[in-house]
Amino acid sequence: MRFTVKAPASSANLGPGFDAIGLALDLWNAVTIDTDGPAGEVTNEGSEAAMLAGHDNLTVQAMQMLAQDQNRELPPFSIVAHTEIPVSRGLGSSAAALVAGLVAADALLDLRLTQDQLFKYAWRMEGHGDNVGAALYGGAVLAVPGVNHPTFLWKGEDLGLTVVVFIPEATGATWAARAALPNDIPHADAALNVATAAGLAIGLKTADHELIAAGMRDMLHEPYRARLFPHLDAMKATARDHGAVGAALSGAGSTVLALVPPDRADDVADAFERTAARLVVPGRVAHLAPVALGAQVVGVLR
Repeated sequence: MRFTVKAPASSANLGPGFDAIGLALDLWNAVTIDTDGPAGEVTNEGSEAAMLAGHDNLTVQAMQMLAQDQNRELPPFSIVAHTEIPVSRGLGSSAAALVAGLVAADALLDLRLTQDQLFKYAWRMEGHGDNVGAALYGGAVLAVPGVNHPTFLWKGEDLGLTVVVFIPEATGATWAARAALPNDIPHADAALNVATAAGLAIGLKTADHELIAAGMRDMLHEPYRARLFPHLDAMKATARDHGAVGAALSGAGSTVLALVPPDRADDVADAFERTAARLVVPGRVAHLAPVALGAQVVGVLR
């Protein structure tokens, strides 16, 4: 049996939706499982393959966890992991790998679990539901603790926005980004985030650009993480100045994401490049449209 699972990149938080809001993006990783291949062989391919050398394969770990929890044994197989999502840049590479593993194990063992059942496993493994929800279901999702399925904020309707990202060469470590956060924040900042997160969610749901713009303001994590990513504030400002509805640190960084009307996407991309050159921050700009599709099995050969 040979098949491939694809899973998309994702951006978490979008400003105030900390550990709660995730958006799937049209950049994909793929893993190919082959039960006739050399048992236990893991091959890394793709533009990000070098970043994974010497690391345990998260897709295999997710497959093993699901099989163990279901009291099943995985048959021998080889895996080819084709990685295009930038690693450790805040674009959900680990979530895509994890979700691909769960979907692969479900297919390999013919478990026929629902997406919501897989979501519970993914949330447990990742620790929060934003990236894994977007990677599994696609679209823009809201993950609320205590609810075993995401709420869709966008699922392919005309949002009138695309995504432009600046991806630095320098990586960002999730543990460092979390360590930068204080134990306490001012009550006024917390109150603001309640309002902006609600506004962002409703803005995405209704394609209200004014609400999205106001809703992407964050006081919970970005002011503190900006110390780790000196390019953040300048990139956000230049994106807005050149037509973006809003801009934010993507996940735990280092990528900066802008939500942009399509007719202003090139302007924002050019502004990102000029700002990066001025700040001497090596990196690249990419256009990544929101995508309504999540992880899926393709190319099954039995």
